Amino acid sequence: MPPPGRAGRAQVRTAVGRGGRDPQVWTTGGRGGRDGRGSRRRSARHGVHRWGLIARWAVAVVSLLVLTVTGYGWSQYQDLLDGIDRSDALRSDAPKSASGDTNILIMGLDSRLDENGDPLPPEIYQALHAGDQQVGGYNANVLMLVHLPGDGSRATGISIPRDDYVSLPGVPDGIAKGKIKQAYGFAFDQEHRKLVAAGVTDKVSLEQQSRDAGRREEVDTVAQFLGGVPIDHFVEVTMVAFYQLAQVVAPITVCLKEDTRDSYSGANFHRGYQQIDAVQALAFVRQRRDNAHPQLNFTDLDRERRQQAFIISLTYQLKQAGTFLNPVRLRGLIAVAKQNIAADTGLQLLSFASQASSVTSGNITFTTLPIVRFGTDPAGEDVNIVDVPGIQALVRGLVGPRVPTPSPTSTVPGPGSAASGTVDVVNTTNRNGLAAALEHALATTGFTSGVTSNGRRHLSTTMIYYPGPGSAREAKTLAGMLGGLPTEPDSTVPAGHLRVVLGADYTMPAALASGDSSPATSTPPAPGSNQNDAGPADLNSISGGGIPCVK
Repeated sequence: MPPPGRAGRAQVRTAVGRGGRDPQVWTTGGRGGRDGRGSRRRSARHGVHRWGLIARWAVAVVSLLVLTVTGYGWSQYQDLLDGIDRSDALRSDAPKSASGDTNILIMGLDSRLDENGDPLPPEIYQALHAGDQQVGGYNANVLMLVHLPGDGSRATGISIPRDDYVSLPGVPDGIAKGKIKQAYGFAFDQEHRKLVAAGVTDKVSLEQQSRDAGRREEVDTVAQFLGGVPIDHFVEVTMVAFYQLAQVVAPITVCLKEDTRDSYSGANFHRGYQQIDAVQALAFVRQRRDNAHPQLNFTDLDRERRQQAFIISLTYQLKQAGTFLNPVRLRGLIAVAKQNIAADTGLQLLSFASQASSVTSGNITFTTLPIVRFGTDPAGEDVNIVDVPGIQALVRGLVGPRVPTPSPTSTVPGPGSAASGTVDVVNTTNRNGLAAALEHALATTGFTSGVTSNGRRHLSTTMIYYPGPGSAREAKTLAGMLGGLPTEPDSTVPAGHLRVVLGADYTMPAALASGDSSPATSTPPAPGSNQNDAGPADLNSISGGGIPCVK
């Protein structure tokens, strides 16, 4: 049963008579009419087993599939190419990335239907434990912008919390503000009713044209929210894709820092590394509470980090295990992609796969945008209150044009210098995203990105801590890069790590902000380490290349 306060969603019928579909943001009457906005918002609020879908794998899996099937032969590649749905939803006059960079928006739909709007096989609904075709809808419950630099340097994945309260540029259904995930469904509803009124009755045309309207509004909403960042392509993934993918590649190794159990998602995991099957994988990415260990204090944002950790682990294992050299598994992955993925018509798979090699090699950092606080909208729905100018400044720092490489007199070391080891950053200030911004900058210098977190109390002075004499040289190198910070040994710092504790006096040195783009690598932390315990107000990062441990 759903958690308290999250009642099951009422069953409704669409204007074309396909019984039981609820796009989560709209309802219709028997003759194509619709209920009032309040009913529509209540429908969105009371989802059955509402969960953020896992679409992070889309870029890695599609690119790896393309690279691999071309090695098997043109027929395999053409099979994949012909099977993926294509969409003209992107505006032809929209801004484009410069310098060879590419920005791809990944959208994961909260839909219990396939890409054609048809119900799934009954056994799939039984496995999902998330209702049938009568629940779910067209919310974009996963939104992630993947930035692929044209110079081949470290990629960035920016997760956007689904309940961020934002302006909707197209004012779909007359609604000017809403949760960022709702842009798709509101526009779908508006276009669907318009087409029905115009006499369109073909089921496929209604579905695809309505989806294109939803995709266009979602892309426009995200682009505006992030400060006008260009969105060059999009990839859309349906809910069932994750489960079917997990079936093909299971068992999958994940790592948790603590024992955890949750009756709503079915999660029941132990501390440390463990192998899970497809059903357990669903629980892993759905969990956002713990019945047995309330002190863990789960939030919806912890689920975002679980999903990031899962795709990092999955991508790492796919390459390590040689999955793409196994014809049976390869055919299974192609089938999943064909059934559950849509992309814009301009996305050229071969060039995309080549550019996305940084993702498949683990050379990517995932970040989750911070929020100011949890709140409610005028209708009483739970939303994330966000600092829009602050978000846009953070995004510019993550995916904006790269400053030219500094002169040889810069204090930023190049490859092969003493810049080695893993750097963990603790933000004790009230400046959101400071820890992640520093990690992002250090990743270009030879240091390995480590853990970002929030301090429990505000400190005035920035310090660098190192585990012992063997790390003193690296600590001094880092201190010099950060403007001559004080250093101090601390036995609680793990071997091979440095810990930067940011105080109120910290400012980012100009030379570091314009450092080179030499990629860093990542080493998985030991279970129980303090990775990704950042609160909702801090921009949190996870680096690829291994199996990260998370809460």
